[in-house]
Amino acid sequence: MMKAEQDGLVLHGVSVARNGFNIVSDVTMRVPLGGITVLLGPNGAGRTTLVEAISGILPIQEGSMRFGGVDFGRMSRVQRHRVGIAHVEQGRTVFSDLTVDENLRTAGRLASTADAYEWFPELAKRRHIKAVSISGGEQQMLVIARALLGQPRLIVLDELSLGLAPIVVGRLMPMVRQIADRGIGVLLVEQYANLALEIGDAAYVMNHGRIVLQKRCGDLLKAPEELHRAYLL
Repeated sequence: MMKAEQDGLVLHGVSVARNGFNIVSDVTMRVPLGGITVLLGPNGAGRTTLVEAISGILPIQEGSMRFGGVDFGRMSRVQRHRVGIAHVEQGRTVFSDLTVDENLRTAGRLASTADAYEWFPELAKRRHIKAVSISGGEQQMLVIARALLGQPRLIVLDELSLGLAPIVVGRLMPMVRQIADRGIGVLLVEQYANLALEIGDAAYVMNHGRIVLQKRCGDLLKAPEELHRAYLL
């Protein structure tokens, strides 16, 4: 196993329940640092349940989760944040009554907020406006920037493009590639398969709570029929 994989996220035989029902079963996957790992699958496949287990929202029932060689499966959400795991949840969870700048300052272990405005110049023009009043695309930029200011080593992006116009998604996807190129591991859960595969390195497809396909992104782009079959299992 390469060092980047050892230092990254490693899941082995992970099972997760929600409301007493087993949703994720026996998932094994790796998210190396410095790369984009894409997690695809139809609605209800269990992708969000899996990433909520990674961030500590849900407990795991079986298996192990390691990051940087450390087993974090029983850690609190705060402890996971401290070891370098950031989770950008679907739904753009901004603090509505705070301004853009105040939202950024809630990140805790801060890099300079000036970095956020360098990454997303659109936010600089909105820094004194309450987050509830900016567009959905700007809110997504805000939550990504806030996560990055915490200086994570792994960032989990759940449904980055949900509810956003294609032009906004086209602005965000290259930024995700830039995040990985800085040495951060990225786990990208995405509904638009082709967009994710175009910027990603490795892909996993979930269906019925299990990994049903694993392939390099470039190879999967060349085999859309294989991806289609995995969605229909």
